[in-house]
Amino acid sequence: MNLPLFIARKIYRQGGNQQEVSRPAITIATIGVAIGLAVMIITVSVISGFKHTISDKVVGFGSHIQIMNFMAQQTAIPAPICISDTLMRQIRQTQGVSHVACYSMTQGILKTDDDFLGVAFKGIGSDYDTRFLADNLVEGHMPKFGSTPSKYPLLVSRTIADKLRLKVGSKVFAYFIGNDDVRVRKFTVEGIYQTNMTQFDQNLCFTDFSVPVRLNGWEEDQCSGAELQVSNFDDVNLTATKIVKLANSKTDRYGQVLTSQTIHEAYPQIFSWLSLLDINVWIILVLMVCVAGVTMISGLLIIILERTQMIGILKALGMRNDTVRHTFLWFAAFIIGRGLLWGDVIGIGLVVLQQQTGLVQLDPASYYVDTAPMELNIPIVVALNVATLLISVFVLIAPSYLISHIHPARSMRYE
Repeated sequence: MNLPLFIARKIYRQGGNQQEVSRPAITIATIGVAIGLAVMIITVSVISGFKHTISDKVVGFGSHIQIMNFMAQQTAIPAPICISDTLMRQIRQTQGVSHVACYSMTQGILKTDDDFLGVAFKGIGSDYDTRFLADNLVEGHMPKFGSTPSKYPLLVSRTIADKLRLKVGSKVFAYFIGNDDVRVRKFTVEGIYQTNMTQFDQNLCFTDFSVPVRLNGWEEDQCSGAELQVSNFDDVNLTATKIVKLANSKTDRYGQVLTSQTIHEAYPQIFSWLSLLDINVWIILVLMVCVAGVTMISGLLIIILERTQMIGILKALGMRNDTVRHTFLWFAAFIIGRGLLWGDVIGIGLVVLQQQTGLVQLDPASYYVDTAPMELNIPIVVALNVATLLISVFVLIAPSYLISHIHPARSMRYE
C-alpha cells in the first residue's frame, strides 16, 4: 500500500481544506490552475483554428502546388504553357497528389455605367475543384464552367460587386487590351462569393476556362498553368520535390519552360505571418504555467505551515521526511487535478460555445475572418493537462523540503 497516497486521500476526502487559513489559499490555487489551463486551451484552439482557416483560404485560391510558365513567374504578363497528356498522367500518378486541374488567366477592366475596375479573370473548367468557391458563395449559384462558354459566366467577389453595384443576373462589359486593340465581352454575373481575403477579393473573378485562352490568342491546348492538390498539407514539400523532378526546366511543344512552386513560395508573407503566431502561443503557455505553479507553491507552503502539528506527530510516529513530503505532494496533486477538471470544463465549454454561436466577432478587413475561429484538438488538450500536472508537481518539490526543517518536539506544541 502507498502510505503517502492513502494519507493524502484521507485528508482530501475528509475536508482537508476546511482550515481557516488554508481554505482560501487552496481555493486560489485551484482557481489559478483552472484559469491557466482554460486560457491555454482557448489560446491553442484559436491559433490552430485561425492558422487552418487562413491557410485553407489561401490554398482555395492557389491550390497546394502550381505548375506554370517560367516567364510568368518572373513577370505579371500572362504566359502560356502546354501540359502534355503524358506529363498530366505522370502528375496524377505521383504519390501524394489528389487532384489536378488546368487554369487560364488574363487581365481586364469591368465597366458599368457609373464606375470601372481593373480585375484578373481566372478561367476554370469542369474538372476544377470548386468546393472552396461553393462554400464561400453568398449569392446566386455556381456557374457550370466548361459547359456553355458562349454565355460568358462570371463569378465575382462581394467586394467587386459592391464597388460596381453588381447583383446576381447583372450584365457587365469587360474590356481587354492587347495586340494593339481593345476587345469587349459581355459577362453575366451568376454568383457572388466572399472570403474576406482582401488580397484576392479585391481583384479576382472566375469565368470559363476558354475565355482567357481566346482573349490571349493562345492555342486550344495552352493554359496559364495547372493547380495540384495534395492529400496531406503537411507533406506538400515532399510532394513538391517529386513534381520538380517531373516538370521543372522541361520545355513544352511550343518551347516554353515549365516551373513549379508551392503555396508557401507563392505567398511567403502570409505563411510567415502565420508562423509568427506560434511564438505567441508558447509565450502564453509559459505564462499560464508560471501562474499555475506560483499559486500552487503559495498554497502548498500555507498548507505545510498550518499542518505543522500533524507533520510533527507523523515524524514522532517514525515517518521519514520523504514519506511526509510525498504525502503533501499527493495532496497538492489532488488540488491540481480539481483545477485541471474545472479548467477543462471552462476552456472546452467556451471553445464549443464559440464554434456553435460565433459569439466573438472580428473585423474581416484586419483578420480575414468575421468570427474568431476555434479548432478543438483533443490530443493537444490531453497533452496540456498532462504537462500542466507534471510541471506543477515538479515545481512543488523544492518547497516541500520545508518539511525537513520541522522538528517533531517543537511542532507538536505549535498552535
